[in-house]
Amino acid sequence: MSLFRCPVCGAALERGEWSYSCPAGHSFDLAKEGYVYLLRPDQKRSAAPGDDKGMAAARRAFLSKDYYRPLLDALCALICSHTGPAPTLLDAGCGEGYYTAGIFRSLLEAGKQPCMAGTDISKPILRSAAKRERDVEFAVASSFRLPVADGRVDLLLDCFSPLALDEFRRVLRPGGVFLYVVPAADHLWELKQVLYDRPYRNEEKETPYPGFSYETIVPVEHTIHLPCRTDIQALFQMTPYYWKTPRAGVERLATLESLSVQTAFRIHVFRKL
Repeated sequence: MSLFRCPVCGAALERGEWSYSCPAGHSFDLAKEGYVYLLRPDQKRSAAPGDDKGMAAARRAFLSKDYYRPLLDALCALICSHTGPAPTLLDAGCGEGYYTAGIFRSLLEAGKQPCMAGTDISKPILRSAAKRERDVEFAVASSFRLPVADGRVDLLLDCFSPLALDEFRRVLRPGGVFLYVVPAADHLWELKQVLYDRPYRNEEKETPYPGFSYETIVPVEHTIHLPCRTDIQALFQMTPYYWKTPRAGVERLATLESLSVQTAFRIHVFRKL
């Protein structure tokens, strides 16, 4: 049985060889890469929402070199310790699937039998995710209208994606775990020093959310060395700075042959009450 439900009537979807369908007869074709499009027209704010092809390619190129491997390893350890032998997991805003696939494989290696799905609003980026891991379900969908039944999920991951708390509460079972990954104060500080005349550090705070208990915050920090312009530009293009950097900053970055930069993440761990 699929983790997804029909975005039209809410009934459970069954995955076939070429499409997903529900008992009411609604059908959704599988793309050749293996993902399904479950984003309704009234849930789109633009013709092509989410990351475009360029950003998707940049994320795939950068993450595939394992620059963010310490974060993936920390997530795998947390998720293995917070799940049972056959967990149901959802990666909301999964991007190109680097963390989704890594977590899924880690659970298999731990002897577990995970049922896992990833959703993202960007069709170009879901193509990469579906190619990366064929045994995970992927759907184009909004985090604010997740095509998942109430209380269906044991663990939900949100890594740098929109915080859709109402939906996260809805799809998590009582006692389910919610992992929220955000940048720490000094994340990519050296990159920001190149891009901006007056760079600022990210705000760090502990925010309690209704319906969840706060368990812990796990810090993950690591310095990475980018040895070439291609990797520097890939990192830049996959960040929000790509859209709001002054031309002078972009030009300064383009002159760099290499760059060492600090990565600093915080994994906030919550449990649904």
